Amino acid sequence: MSELVKGDGRTHISSGLMRESLVSRRLLKETDSASVKSMVPDVNMICVGGRSIMDRGAEAIMPLVDAIAKLNSNYRMVIGVGGGARARHTYSIGIDLGLPIGGLARIVGGVEENNRDILQFLLAPHGGITFVKDHFQDLQLFLKNGMIPVCIGQPPYHFWEPPSLEAGQLPDNGPDTGLFLMAEVMGAMSVIYVKDVDGIYTEDPQKNPNAELIREITAKELLEMDLPDMPIERELLRTLENARTVHQIQVINGLKIDNLERALNGELVGTIVKSSRAK
Repeated sequence: MSELVKGDGRTHISSGLMRESLVSRRLLKETDSASVKSMVPDVNMICVGGRSIMDRGAEAIMPLVDAIAKLNSNYRMVIGVGGGARARHTYSIGIDLGLPIGGLARIVGGVEENNRDILQFLLAPHGGITFVKDHFQDLQLFLKNGMIPVCIGQPPYHFWEPPSLEAGQLPDNGPDTGLFLMAEVMGAMSVIYVKDVDGIYTEDPQKNPNAELIREITAKELLEMDLPDMPIERELLRTLENARTVHQIQVINGLKIDNLERALNGELVGTIVKSSRAK
């Protein structure tokens, strides 16, 4: 804890961090705290899949827009979106050109802005606004006035994107992780991933109709299962394990339009993934 020290005509700040190494394992443990302030604890982060929802066009987008507009009077929401096919095409070109991972992370965020602008335009009659990181501190103002902030998911690491933990050349920190990081700063009430599957399965249900739907699981357990494919990023699970304000996420099928309201109501729909650290 920091405290003011007086007595010699000057004011000093006595801090336990003053002469310590910030990479000291002992010090890092001492800074851990169970008390982390939530910025907007009653907000719900709704993460709309780029490939799973946006790429399907009007048949998937319009019912979701109508549902968000209807629910906005009862729930405070921030809407985030991924890049879908546009992001994949951009990745493909960037990899062919030999761009480093940081360069790929830099360019794909601009691609996601297309989907953000589509959603914002459609939600504009209901209060939809473009939400960029420069106005993060204005979030409470937007929400109190009934607005629906719409943002992109790609986290702003840009050229500072860490090398991938997985094999390959794609950034580990994609839109799923980026939107979770934003929700963690907000201290969001819930984080809901709107995809085109009923949740997380033990196998791809399109390839194996006998695949089992996982209803509830911890992020640690899901990582240990090492599934060949999932509708969410593995880095999201690693981030969830270390989170301090958000302790679970929910993956739902956005093509079944009632699922969003059910999830916001706290129902067990789709798959719920919890941090193993959550009490």
